[in-house]
Amino acid sequence: MSSNTKGRTTIDVGADGVAVITIINPPVNSLALDVLYSLKENYEQALRRDDVKAIVVTGANGKFSGGFDISAFGKLQGGTVESPKPGFISVEILTDTVEAARKPSVAAIDGLALGGGLEVAMACHARISTPNAQLGLPELQLGVLPGFGGTQRLPRLVGLAKSLEMILTSKPVKGEEAVNLGLVDAVVPSNQLLGTARKWALDILECRKPWVASLHKTDKIEPLGEAREIFKFARVQTRKQAPNLQHLLVVIDVIEEGIVSGPLAGLWKEAEAFQALLHSDTCKALVNVFFAQRATTKVPGVTDLGLKPRRIKKVAILGGGLMGSGIATALLRSGYPVILKEVNDKFLQAGLGRVKANLQSSVKKGKMSQEKFEKTLSLLKGALDYEGFRDVDMVIEAVIENVSLKQQVFADLEKYCPSHCILASNTSTIDLNLIGEKTKSQDRIIGAHFFSPAHVMPLLEIVRTQKTSPQIIVDLLDVGKKIKKTPVVVGNCTGFAVNRMFFPYTQAALLLVERGADVFRIDRIITKFGMPMGPFRLCDLVGFGVAIATGGQFVMNFPERTYKSMLIPLMQEDKRAGETTRKGFYVYDDRRKASPDPEIKKYIEKAREMSGVTIDHKMAKLSDKDIIEMIFFPVVNEACRVLAEGIAVKSSDLDISAIMGMGFPPYRGGIIFWADTLGSKYICSRLDEWSRMYGDFFKPCSYLAERAAKGAPLSLTTDPAKSRL
Repeated sequence: MSSNTKGRTTIDVGADGVAVITIINPPVNSLALDVLYSLKENYEQALRRDDVKAIVVTGANGKFSGGFDISAFGKLQGGTVESPKPGFISVEILTDTVEAARKPSVAAIDGLALGGGLEVAMACHARISTPNAQLGLPELQLGVLPGFGGTQRLPRLVGLAKSLEMILTSKPVKGEEAVNLGLVDAVVPSNQLLGTARKWALDILECRKPWVASLHKTDKIEPLGEAREIFKFARVQTRKQAPNLQHLLVVIDVIEEGIVSGPLAGLWKEAEAFQALLHSDTCKALVNVFFAQRATTKVPGVTDLGLKPRRIKKVAILGGGLMGSGIATALLRSGYPVILKEVNDKFLQAGLGRVKANLQSSVKKGKMSQEKFEKTLSLLKGALDYEGFRDVDMVIEAVIENVSLKQQVFADLEKYCPSHCILASNTSTIDLNLIGEKTKSQDRIIGAHFFSPAHVMPLLEIVRTQKTSPQIIVDLLDVGKKIKKTPVVVGNCTGFAVNRMFFPYTQAALLLVERGADVFRIDRIITKFGMPMGPFRLCDLVGFGVAIATGGQFVMNFPERTYKSMLIPLMQEDKRAGETTRKGFYVYDDRRKASPDPEIKKYIEKAREMSGVTIDHKMAKLSDKDIIEMIFFPVVNEACRVLAEGIAVKSSDLDISAIMGMGFPPYRGGIIFWADTLGSKYICSRLDEWSRMYGDFFKPCSYLAERAAKGAPLSLTTDPAKSRL
């Protein structure tokens, strides 16, 4: 939305005496402060006018409202926009003006009523919705709570248990379910929505329909004793599932306040909590992630050239292993016809079987109907040669990581595929220039690096070389979006962005262990920090074969800053290869449950001997904070190199890559965002200190050292106007 087209509301009074107030702020009618002030003015006008008997509130272009304007968060946090006084929106506008009005109001909901949008609708005296409209309160995803009265009205409309579930999971409900819950009063097709809402508002006036102030409804609220049990259970679950997220507990307190001390006390507690959470680190981090995720598709010099993505009608995939079959599944689910090619029939049948099993698991989970499953599967064809490749628009190569094999494959593809076809490789370690060396088609060679399992993990690294044409990048960005991935465009180097940033993650952990830190304590601390698993549990999951192969690439390409440990090769020699062999750093039972294995001590001693290091007694005494910093600061250091070399376009892309590719906790905002909360000076001084004690592995790179010397943040935006250089 450009800054000169301010959001607003309009008022239109019909011959029937109903004033229709429409929220207008494309694309989703978000409630910017201008819109809320305008809503208040038009509401007061409708209440003053004698020709207005009743009011309908709706949104323009088939959408009620997507909620509070998220771009205002940063302005409110930074103080560039004056914050309305606490309770101005929830009490003054929605409670004292809308809900307490002497004229009845009905919300006519189409498309979506999320967050503040649903809170406006709940302040009206009735709600009419279309069957597929989405209604929900997703504010917790941004680190705040519903701040326009939602914590008080939703429980009174749908009951405590359901309202806690909707708020704590941020999951919306559709209009049809909402009517059963009591959240809306009727469901009608969109062409009848306004007519029905107008009539309903007049029926309330004539006492043919109930005039309900949601805030004072009590029939859905459980008796106090039962309510307290529900809150207790919600707190226990929340602490277990999200131990680092305080704002989830705050929302439970606020809802409870309204039940115990009455709805007005609840509204004031909500207003106070909203202000406090708005300025919390978690809110700032999650708002950063929200915008960073939407910014990945903006690539200077590529997406600003006015190029339109071409239509991809058919895709071929080479290799039906875990990656190839996962990529095929993701494409099929979004309606792309796919040819899966293998080298022999046995491998082909296995690959097709994997795709089928992936789709069947969606049916089992209720995410896909049997009919949709059959239709989706019919888009898949198997092949043993290149005959069917003559009309494909894109090929994704997912064969084993072998340079000469990949070079041969790309030479063949150039022969058989049409000249407009995108030639993509899912390699995770091999230089794309090397892969395309023997072809004349380097302008259409691109990396499409999926993360395993490819049909589940949300990130897609799009890797461009110096020669990749912008059109090919635009096409792949579009495919990424269509298959519901978050695409990030990166440059061509060893490990690209994610694997390169995180190679020091395992190496730092190995360095600590060889010097006397405990393997299992490291994993526990890193998991508590918010990672899905610690570095050693992760090695077990990916398998030692992969760990050694990728580790080898980094040792070869960045010899001066890699920590060479023999621990994993020693364990592999002894038939320990991670989870698949049921023995790695942990031992695994039949249900794949991991238990620490005391036997690894002997391997650590042997590796220590080979590295020529001795136990440093300080290591056993390291605090949790020290361990987190010694493992993540080398990651931050490498991320700085990725930025300085121009491999990543902007630091927010690295934030998203760390979250979606490695499971870095989103409520910490991403790797660079998190680093900036600690400060470049602090990080650099810690790395300096460790590099003096333990060698060049910890040595700060020049970019980090320069930023620290200036006391400048590490983050970098590509927009020169916004750049903080």
